[in-house]
Amino acid sequence: MPRGRPRYSSKVKFQIVLELVSGKKSLAQLAKAYSVHPNSILLWKKTLLERGPHIFEESSGSTGLERRISELEQLLGKKEVEIALLKNFLGRTS
Repeated sequence: MPRGRPRYSSKVKFQIVLELVSGKKSLAQLAKAYSVHPNSILLWKKTLLERGPHIFEESSGSTGLERRISELEQLLGKKEVEIALLKNFLGRTS
């Protein structure tokens, strides 16, 4: 039965790269300890460094949802005013 490439979870990849960046272990030490090719570790490091700044950005989805919630709250307020006016109007005419 042929063995495929081992798959590493994102947590393991992050841990390995974190150890590399922190200087706790060398690239060779990490490659040997985790049985990973050094080029794979360097690729994971490159990915982390490229995508790292996006982690701290506000996600456009959440700001869009916040905007939508604000719009709906305003609409709800207007409807409450309309209901109060109609109740007031109906109360006077009856």
